[in-house]
Amino acid sequence: MDLYNILLITLIVIAVLLILVVAIQSSKNNSASNLTGGSEALFGGSNSRKNRGLDGALDRMTAILGATFMVLALILAKLSA
Repeated sequence: MDLYNILLITLIVIAVLLILVVAIQSSKNNSASNLTGGSEALFGGSNSRKNRGLDGALDRMTAILGATFMVLALILAKLSA
């Protein structure tokens, strides 16, 4: 197995993990923010508190997996060119 195939398999595993982590996260918005586009969270609404526990861990995992996915995708694009 060469480096390209190892990175491709890793990318697929990270994509599946990212889907699972996002799917098990709890919804943090209320019905009013669905109508306004969620601007209250952007400008320091009820979601501005520091996340703790499972929600905080899932948020961190989502950010880490998303960043890793993007980096691996860029590396794979560079290797295939």
